[in-house]
Amino acid sequence: MRISDNWSTYECIDAGDGEKLERWGNVILRRPDPIAMWSTIKDEKWNMVDAFYHRSKDGGGNWEFKSNLPEFWILDYGELKFKVSPTNFKHTGLFPEQAVNWDFMMHKIRNASRSIKVLNLFAYTGAATMACSKAGADLVVHVDSSKGMVAWAKENMNLCGLQNNYIRFIVDDCLKFVEREIRRGNKYDAIIMDPPSYGRGPSGEVWKLEQNLSLLINKCMLLLSDKPLFFLINAYTTGISSTVLYNILKNTLEKKYGGIVDNGEVALPITTNKMVLPCGIYGRWQTKD
Repeated sequence: MRISDNWSTYECIDAGDGEKLERWGNVILRRPDPIAMWSTIKDEKWNMVDAFYHRSKDGGGNWEFKSNLPEFWILDYGELKFKVSPTNFKHTGLFPEQAVNWDFMMHKIRNASRSIKVLNLFAYTGAATMACSKAGADLVVHVDSSKGMVAWAKENMNLCGLQNNYIRFIVDDCLKFVEREIRRGNKYDAIIMDPPSYGRGPSGEVWKLEQNLSLLINKCMLLLSDKPLFFLINAYTTGISSTVLYNILKNTLEKKYGGIVDNGEVALPITTNKMVLPCGIYGRWQTKD
């Protein structure tokens, strides 16, 4: 398990009974989290919130704002800055548990002592994109099927002061983009992907993780340079184990390039009870330092 415990501007205050209580800068949010199946004492702090997301029985939900919050605010993580805003599907535009992966990427790129090109698939609002660019990647190609998320990523680029760096933003179906990159003969030294369990591309393309993940990784193998640096897969799908990611990477990346494969969960520390909140799985391949 890899725990993102270097935050100063974010805190998981408490979690349990299917909910989590978080501090985002100076803002306290209460949100559903079905993985928090254990019990906790819902004392007064659970009511001292700025916004409370209520899940609907019919799916979706809505925010109950108890304070007059701005439309968005900025969160710092080391050298990085990100826009945070409560969305109508309960998310905030940032997954703080991924900080441990940002640290990993930045370390690998800074210690590579060579030009590094990165491909970020299902790139969302671009936290990993900004981490790689800030660390000195010569090019980061950011691909997501949502125009809105790509626009948000561009805002994060500006907040991080990376306007003059080489970042390409692409609104496209990730699998189709990879296939076109293969035909173009483009190569990358590092590939990141955070695929959903289910999704649709901008032209209605259907993505199903269990059916498409292995195919996508095999195609991404054709985009890797002769000396790749790392390959990272994040997943939030409850139906698969991180061992699946380990096996796929061992059978592809390690088999061809050697290196090291590891896997597990990413998590956040819970302040109140010193427990941890599991937040997803990862599998990664990397060269030996």
